[in-house]
Amino acid sequence: MGVSRVKDVDRKEERKEMKKSLKETLLKKEKERARTIIRLVDADLDGEKPLRRALMGIKGISFAMSKAICAAGNFDPNRKLKELSEEELKKLEEIIRNPVKYGIPPFLVNRRKDPETGEDLHLVGEEVKIRMNFDIQKMIELKTYRGWRHKLGLPVRGQKTRSHFRKGRTVGVVKKKEGK
Repeated sequence: MGVSRVKDVDRKEERKEMKKSLKETLLKKEKERARTIIRLVDADLDGEKPLRRALMGIKGISFAMSKAICAAGNFDPNRKLKELSEEELKKLEEIIRNPVKYGIPPFLVNRRKDPETGEDLHLVGEEVKIRMNFDIQKMIELKTYRGWRHKLGLPVRGQKTRSHFRKGRTVGVVKKKEGK
């Protein structure tokens, strides 16, 4: 009987050690997983992707803009996003917010010669959507042609409406009844 009790105690200790090592590995995996998702300019980016591809996950940054950002900050575009240090991430965010200041040409920014300020701005994240809605609302208030088209839900940029943009109205050939 004494031998079985010793075995039970040994098994319990082994189980405790196994649980402890399992918890440690789970914590390590959780830290790694937390590092794979990186918050940058109000967007969650995949840290496993190369820098140039990960930046395209931010609304308002295109392929050309992401390449220009990498060049302006002397970042390797093929380096994974999770490999960047905190200082490099801060520098990257600064470049994204003020690209013209870091030598990125104005033709790459998405709001050149802003009507209100006259500056070249680059909007990212929710700023893009908010500014676009304000611009559309301003066109509607000024009753411009484009404003009317937006208001009526019609195509704004000169597209034809004969075959598209019908919005529920049935247009086409009507069959005659066969009894007549």
